[in-house]
Amino acid sequence: MQMTPDVQAAEDRPVVSKMANSNKDLQEEVYDKVVDLTEYAKRQRWWSRVFGKNSGPVAEKYSVATQIAIGGVSGWCAGYLFQKVGKVAATAVGGGLLLLQIANNSGYIEVDWKRVEKDVNKAKKQLKKGTQQAGPELNTFVEKSTEFVKKNIVVTSGFVGGFLLGLAS
Repeated sequence: MQMTPDVQAAEDRPVVSKMANSNKDLQEEVYDKVVDLTEYAKRQRWWSRVFGKNSGPVAEKYSVATQIAIGGVSGWCAGYLFQKVGKVAATAVGGGLLLLQIANNSGYIEVDWKRVEKDVNKAKKQLKKGTQQAGPELNTFVEKSTEFVKKNIVVTSGFVGGFLLGLAS
């Protein structure tokens, strides 16, 4: 018995639809497992000890993969720019020092080394006084930074990885 093309097409459709549904089900199952894994990690004692009870508002809005992607891309951009700006700054500082040394050896510049030593000692004393006064502000900055990292650990880890890749590229 020979089937018409319409009948055969009708028989093929459910198979395609079943494959699409099974693929969609598989994607949902993988997503559920990733979400379950993050929930499992949050319930562990070490997670609470290291990151606190709440890992932050970003973790509740986006999936783990999205957070890592956002952190990785922004980290790569920052690392790449840091690399390029660092090269320019190093070239400028090195070139400036080279020109000063050439000018000094040629006799265009004369350095009063006693005055330099006096100014350096004065700066050392001011720095020692300043470190005792700047302590509380530095401590609050470190505490706020630590709290931010704990609340946004996934984005931060993606950022660090991306930053290192940006430096390497």
